[in-house]
Amino acid sequence: MFKSGVGFLALFGLGWCLLGSSAFDGVMRQVLVVGGCAVAVGLMLAARRFLPPSAGGPLPVDRRRRFNQINGLQWLLIIAVAVVCGQVGVPVLIPPLVAVVVGLHFLPLASVFGQPRLRIPAALLIASGAAGTTVWLTNGPDETVRLVVGLASALSLWGMAIWTVAGAASAADRGAVNEVSDGA
Repeated sequence: MFKSGVGFLALFGLGWCLLGSSAFDGVMRQVLVVGGCAVAVGLMLAARRFLPPSAGGPLPVDRRRRFNQINGLQWLLIIAVAVVCGQVGVPVLIPPLVAVVVGLHFLPLASVFGQPRLRIPAALLIASGAAGTTVWLTNGPDETVRLVVGLASALSLWGMAIWTVAGAASAADRGAVNEVSDGA
């Protein structure tokens, strides 16, 4: 499940959902937190059930090195964003800018993993960050910035996880149909 990326998508999606839920108080926040946890656990259980154990097996050394470089750069940029935004007094911009950084990191990962479809969550996360920045630029409340960025980013990552699991389940169904028709 983690080798295929679904576990990471589910958990980071939960993190973004928790950020989005911070825009609310009371019951609505509790519903979003519980719902987000349920989605993350459901995705991981679905991945465990439908993905083959070999899904996303070990990367060759050169591709693993590239993956580590991309992720290292992503974390350095996230730290820089947090420090700079904190220093200049606009911590509200941390989530939108982090969403852009995370989205951008998916672009080279699409090549590393040979998965062009990773460009979709890349575009959605960048759009999420742009939307949050737009809310801030138009003097929207900080809570709305967090809501827009958090929930849009969570849905983007969870959508990618669902797509991955659904693709594996569909492939398994096609394989079962082919086995039945070959045996007939």
